[in-house]
Parts: sequence; C-alpha cells; structure tokens
Amino acid sequence: MPDTRTEITEIVTGLGLFGFRDIERALAARPRFILNVDDAVYDRLDRAFAGGDHDRVFHTAYDNGAVFARADDGLRGRPPWIVEWKGPHRPPAYEQIPADLRVDHVYLLSCKYGSNILHNASPWHVFDRALSERTKQSGDWFGFVAPESFQDFYAEVRAHVDDPTLPDRVADLAPDHRQRLKAALKGHWPAPLRTDWQLVAFEIARASAARLLEAAPGRREREEFLWRVLRLQAAPYFVLGAGLDDEPLRYRVGTPWDFRNRFDLRSFDMWGEHAGQPTVRWRADLADRAGGERVIEGHVEVRWSHGKFAGVPEAKIYLDTPHHEVAGYEPLDS
Repeated sequence: MPDTRTEITEIVTGLGLFGFRDIERALAARPRFILNVDDAVYDRLDRAFAGGDHDRVFHTAYDNGAVFARADDGLRGRPPWIVEWKGPHRPPAYEQIPADLRVDHVYLLSCKYGSNILHNASPWHVFDRALSERTKQSGDWFGFVAPESFQDFYAEVRAHVDDPTLPDRVADLAPDHRQRLKAALKGHWPAPLRTDWQLVAFEIARASAARLLEAAPGRREREEFLWRVLRLQAAPYFVLGAGLDDEPLRYRVGTPWDFRNRFDLRSFDMWGEHAGQPTVRWRADLADRAGGERVIEGHVEVRWSHGKFAGVPEAKIYLDTPHHEVAGYEPLDS
C-alpha cells in the first residue's frame, strides 16, 4: 500500500485536473472519474487533510494538477474524461516511464517530490549494460572491479573488529558474517580504516566509470546512455512535483527525437572522485540549436544496500543540474 504522502501527491494532483474551486470541494466530491481510488483511500486523504501535517504537499499537488489542466502542453482547459491512478499496481515487467497517473488514456503524469534520484539500479545494469537492458547478474561489485584492493581492505576490517570466526576471504562472507560486520561498523568508518576506505572507494569509482565508457565507446552510444539516464522515452510524459527546496516542479520530458532535433551532444564523460563512498561524476556538454551551450551534470553513488558489507551494492544516479535547466525537460507553462 502506498504511504500517506504518496497518496496525497498522486491522487490530489489528479483532483486538481477537474476544476474544483478548492481542495475541500474536490475531496468532498470524491469524483468517480478517478479510477482505482475507493472510499477507504478518500477517508485517509480526509484525515490527512484535517490533520494539517501535510498541508504544503496537499496544496502543491493540487496546484500542479490545476496548472496542467490549463497548460498549452497539457489539457488546455478541457476537463479530463478519465484519470487512472496506478496506486499499488505492480507492472508485470520493467516499465521505462515512471507514470503514476494516466489521463484520458494518453497523458502520462509522474508525481516526483523531494528527490533528485533518476535511477536506483544495480551497478551491473548501470556500468556494464549502460542502462540498456536488465541483467540478472549480481554480486559484490566492489570485489568485482577492485578485487585486490577490496580484499586487502577487508583484511584490515577483519583485524579491526577482531572476530576470528570471519573467513579470510571477503568472497566467502556468509549472511550471518555480514550482519555481524554491519553491527560492528555501524555509523562512520572507524578512524584507523577511514583513509584506506577512501582510497579503495576511489579505485572502485574509477574502475566503474571506465567500464561504462568502455561499454559506450562512441558519441552515439554515449548519447543513447544520456537519454536513458534522463529517462527520455519514445513517448513524452510530464513530471509534476516539487524539488528538494519544496518549490513546484512542472515539466514535460521529451523524446530522443525531440532531443536530437534541438541539441547536439559535444561530449559525455564520467570519472571517479574522492568521496566517502564510491562516487562517479558524469557530465554532458551540448550545443543548443536555439542558441548557446547547455551542460547537464550528475553523479552515481555506489553503496551497500543495507549497511557496510551487508547486502549487494546498489547504484543511485543523481541529477545535479536543476530540473528546469536540463536539456530535454521543457518547463510547463502556467
């Protein structure tokens, strides 16, 4: 079941499409034109609205829906016939467009609040497949790309925690070993291990960046990777939400066709950087045929999914350029 905040951001955006005078009237109407929203869900929304803890989110979501209803790129003042909320629905396969609402079977709306994360994937999917296809390959990415350094660092960790039951090789760690290491290394790295971990993390980051650049050797392959990073798909869709600063986000995500018609990729690069965990920076330099140059920047953090040495590493791709400045993201007129 979606949490309360998710239900607010998605359903109240849908309510904002219908032209009610305010949120109170929209909630009271409980329009049946929004499919998959039953009375139990409306009851939760009523309680949340009355409680006042999510007041800003309610108003931002409702205003986002109202702006889309009026926008030239949106409904242009035409009331929708039907709004479908995906809610707890789980797709039978991997979906490329992160849509939460579908309007009149055509308009796809993604409600994104307080996050600049573009993807949360496995390192294999990011660095070996360049996001082009799913892979069932998994395992310890750190040991895969930096086997000697990671093994040497594990030997230091093993000596530091002073647990003789831990295996000599990091590859032989069993789930119970990993849980004990997670507990022993909770919080910041201990001072004796901190510098060496930063060196290992930098090596992992550099090796990861190198693998992706090898997987996408030419400008065409790197441009396609950039499209996948930005989640440009064959059909346009809309993002209605709020940024990390709580300011509204409203933009149309174009297609690769739209992108290539306006922008020319001059260069795309990735490199590792020194940080508290393996971090890969990426940057795209573009020429805008409408005039000027454009830059898109971001980074990838590769980290254990459930604490140090616990779980397989995951790769989170972050967008560092403000959304409204990203090539391929067109701000929605209000």
